[in-house]
Amino acid sequence: MLLELADLLRGWYSGFHLFQYLTFRAIMSTLTALAVSLLIGPAVIRKLAHVKAGQVIRSDGPQSHLVKAGTPTMGGLLILLAVAIATLLWMDLRNGYVWLVLGVTLAFGGIGFYDDYKKLVLRDSRGLASRWKYFWQSVFGLAVAVILYHSADLPAHTALYLPVFKTVAIPLGLMFIPLAYFMIVGFSNAVNLTDGLDGLAIMPSVLVVTALGAFAYLAGNAVFSNYLQIPSIPGAGELVIFCGALAGAGLGFLWFNTYPAQVFMGDIGALAVGAALGTIAVIVRQEIVLLIMGGIFVLETASVMLQVASFKLTGRRIFRMAPIHHHFELKGWPEPRVIVRFWIISVVLVLVGLATLKVR
Repeated sequence: MLLELADLLRGWYSGFHLFQYLTFRAIMSTLTALAVSLLIGPAVIRKLAHVKAGQVIRSDGPQSHLVKAGTPTMGGLLILLAVAIATLLWMDLRNGYVWLVLGVTLAFGGIGFYDDYKKLVLRDSRGLASRWKYFWQSVFGLAVAVILYHSADLPAHTALYLPVFKTVAIPLGLMFIPLAYFMIVGFSNAVNLTDGLDGLAIMPSVLVVTALGAFAYLAGNAVFSNYLQIPSIPGAGELVIFCGALAGAGLGFLWFNTYPAQVFMGDIGALAVGAALGTIAVIVRQEIVLLIMGGIFVLETASVMLQVASFKLTGRRIFRMAPIHHHFELKGWPEPRVIVRFWIISVVLVLVGLATLKVR
């Protein structure tokens, strides 16, 4: 929006040419989302408390969590508002990739909102039935996958790239669609499973989306992508605006979500953030790198799958409780220790993912 306005005003004052630079708009998008989060955060939290959208604590979980009962949830609404405002202000309104990522983020956020609203406000313990939640995730995930497949300009834009082996590109053809679907829906649920401790999900999300922003910027620049031997995706650079907005909104949310949390993200935030990460990775052709950088989300999901499989097959549990962050709590780790150590692991994994840009 502001880019279009600056284009009209450039003839009057040359300083408006600054708006043409992606780096400037990315920084401003980040700061705008952060400012919006911090400014409207207290009002959003008060509103959630007023409608009694409080967290329900599992009786079989760590006893230290009982004090969190009633803490306002659905705080992901704060993230979505900040992301939407910052993105629309600073993006190039003609860029289809940004509209697609913003659209899927809001769509998955809508699914989470309905589930949270039924459980927390209407006091319907069932919420949105799992089959319907998965159905709507699948509808939007498949829609994005099909759109990206049919809009691909070159076969390379639907190939699977292996990090380190820069010259290896596996043609996927129609198999691109299930891969994209898996990344979008899978990461949406993975972030949701990770969102169990104060700040545990949002900080790794901020780290990962910041790194994805770097990949998007480089993939959108023909010179950089050629030098680094990564897929060249014209127009993908504009995604750095969305990535900056999500990073800024995430940091603003963390201001209120850090231990002890004043507000929780809820499904509305977790499903949306995860879907955004998966979609961006698919667009810039870095699915495997996302699995590396988002290793915490992968670990949390794997722990649940292993726990369920083990219990059904043998009647025994591998972990004291799944997802795995609860396992460490039940072993005696204080919640802040679990959170910070998982953050540290995320930093290392993101650095490993970024290192693939140069490692051959």
